[in-house]
Amino acid sequence: MAADEGSQGSAIGTALLALGDRWNLLILQRAFVLHTRRFGDWRDQLGLSESTLAARLKEMVAAGLFERVPYDDNGRSRDEYRMTPRALELWNLLLAIWGWEQTALAAVEDAPVLMHDVCGGALNPVLGCGVCGTAGITARDTRAERGAQAEFARISVPRLHRRAQEPSGPIDPMSYYPETMAILGDRWSTAILAAAFLGIRRFNAFKAELGIAQSILSDRLRRFVAEGVLHEPDEAGEYRLTSKGMAFFPVYAVLVDWAQRWYGGDAADELTISHVACGNRLQPVLLCSECGGQLTRKSVHFDLRGSA
Repeated sequence: MAADEGSQGSAIGTALLALGDRWNLLILQRAFVLHTRRFGDWRDQLGLSESTLAARLKEMVAAGLFERVPYDDNGRSRDEYRMTPRALELWNLLLAIWGWEQTALAAVEDAPVLMHDVCGGALNPVLGCGVCGTAGITARDTRAERGAQAEFARISVPRLHRRAQEPSGPIDPMSYYPETMAILGDRWSTAILAAAFLGIRRFNAFKAELGIAQSILSDRLRRFVAEGVLHEPDEAGEYRLTSKGMAFFPVYAVLVDWAQRWYGGDAADELTISHVACGNRLQPVLLCSECGGQLTRKSVHFDLRGSA
């Protein structure tokens, strides 16, 4: 799909502007899992202020993720928010995030269980190549190339909100884990991780590529080391992804694919991830860990009984 008229910046940068915020991700998650559509339901489920919720929904409508549809509320006309085709395709991003949490992070008591309606099994999503059918694709099985005019710094975008405070106390089983929000709930963090997957390793290289302030970069790298996503810098001053960080690759691959299909336009500005074994551009698909079948939005559901 071509980029929106008047869109600016890289496809990934535009995607981060729409998604790189804790509340935006949680709003989308509730829309998918609980079929939430109405303002008051999101407010009650997430416990955020009406002003914050109104601002996020306005942004998400502007980004083409929701459309406002009127409904009758006892004689009063109100709006509910329905996901657009663009947003509906984000279901596999949310599944990839959930899969990373289950495989790379400590288990949360009473967490929802993802069920595959086709085989009836409880599953973890597995990244596959949609061209050749290979399952279990990792970052090491791929090669990333930038277009001749691609400017990687353009994936960094202005931050519109203060960094959200990390929740204290027990983790809500329905919400993303704090480690997830340390990456996806902040646009700078996501940009840094994307750079790491492209082989950026040194402090000054991150700074030059992203155009990021030194203090912000220092803070995010320190957080990633503390979270076990990056190793401590080695003697050469290089930050390398840990196994936990490498396990985030399916999320990264799905995000890049979605961003460039919905916000891409100029091939010279694209970031292309190729599957080395088959030589084709990676078309990321999620497969069932139990039966190997390709997952679709309507073939899976979360069993929420444990998190009720």
